[in-house]
Amino acid sequence: MTTTRAWTLRPKGETVAHQQACASRAYYRHVAAALFGPLLGLVMFGAGANELAVGSVAPEFRLLDQSGQPHSLADYRGRWVVLYFYPKDDTPGCTKEACAFRDDIRRFRQLQVALLGVSLDSVDSHRDFAGKYSLPFPLLADPGAEVARAYGALWSLGPIRFARRHSFIIDPQGRIARIYRSVTPGSHSDEVIQDLVGLGAGGD
Repeated sequence: MTTTRAWTLRPKGETVAHQQACASRAYYRHVAAALFGPLLGLVMFGAGANELAVGSVAPEFRLLDQSGQPHSLADYRGRWVVLYFYPKDDTPGCTKEACAFRDDIRRFRQLQVALLGVSLDSVDSHRDFAGKYSLPFPLLADPGAEVARAYGALWSLGPIRFARRHSFIIDPQGRIARIYRSVTPGSHSDEVIQDLVGLGAGGD
């Protein structure tokens, strides 16, 4: 009678105990991801990131621009508003985006649209950035990150935080008409203008 042995294939030198230890580590990684993954998302991206939707009332704000002048959303009631968040003054992507908005400013004015940029930088930083690139629209300072958080545009991990590149079109009644969570800096201005036209901005 011939006896057939069942062999378990393992890399050379690997023991059953080693396999069990690897399986145990994989299990605990899975449990940790299930328990702490959502929490990490809240820490990094901020609570409320998914709460705003088209048709929602846009969160109110009151922030200073690069000249130290206050701006609130209520100031623009009756007008279309483009509120765009960006990570950092005078960085490559943010400069490209701001300069594209600058180059299209006549089109925004023809549509009677208020254009407002927001980041967590200071008023002084905004003043330098706007002056360097001749930006003809308000840059609002949100150093406490309250407005970025309210719009779900805050990225934070421990002491590191900045505004994510998100934009919003707000209608004359103060409701959100468009939300952009994925933005290409060089072409975003044209994208927003096309949507504004489609929404009827500038019409009688």
